[in-house]
Amino acid sequence: MAKIDKSKLTKEEWKILRDRRRLEKEAAQFQKENQKIISNSVKEENHISVKGNTAFVLGNGVSRQPVDVNELQKFGPIYGCNALYRSFNPDYLVAVDTKMILEINKSGYQKKNTVWTNPNKAYTRMEGFNFFSPSKGWSSGPTALWLASQHGYDTIYILGFDYRGLDQGKRFNNLYADTMNYKKSIDGATFFGNWLRQTKSVIKDHPKINYVRVIHPDNYKPEELNNFVNFNTITVDVFKKIHNL
Repeated sequence: MAKIDKSKLTKEEWKILRDRRRLEKEAAQFQKENQKIISNSVKEENHISVKGNTAFVLGNGVSRQPVDVNELQKFGPIYGCNALYRSFNPDYLVAVDTKMILEINKSGYQKKNTVWTNPNKAYTRMEGFNFFSPSKGWSSGPTALWLASQHGYDTIYILGFDYRGLDQGKRFNNLYADTMNYKKSIDGATFFGNWLRQTKSVIKDHPKINYVRVIHPDNYKPEELNNFVNFNTITVDVFKKIHNL
């Protein structure tokens, strides 16, 4: 790409142009990798074997609802949280709430799938769980993002990290509202300050990873995240186009 003279642009114009050029570069790289995947799939009897440098971390905010998570598996490992296991098996499931761990244990999911949690006297003797040592002490979403970051991907897409509640931040924002171990959809929004602080910590501590948050156009865009050079935001529609979903 041609070099841009930033002195001729306002700060806002440069930010928009920078984000657009980054997205174009990412799309071009994806197309290149996608062609390689398609070529390999022919050799392997139409089975797509994924060996990429991209991962997906799924929070449970309603913004990720338009994305079929089953279609993401061919692009890279998936890190999910809490009740996601009820309908989908991510490569790594993270749950730190005691009630959720008890639910998972009752189902036996952790005996055949990878589940990470913090040590807790209530379930340290339960079989099949992986325990963080030392305990992160964080919420599930940021913990899942941290775990993915520890595995050293080049790019991590973040979906369903909505932070603010629905109805202008007033109502509980979660795909599993009104189900077991979750608040009701009419309940007040959960305080997101800790989630945001923990997400910020992960991004700051891993400057070589490119983080891309996927949101609805009207989702909250915290300035403390947008200030990171290794962080970018795209809409769900753009994300679906990039991955041909």
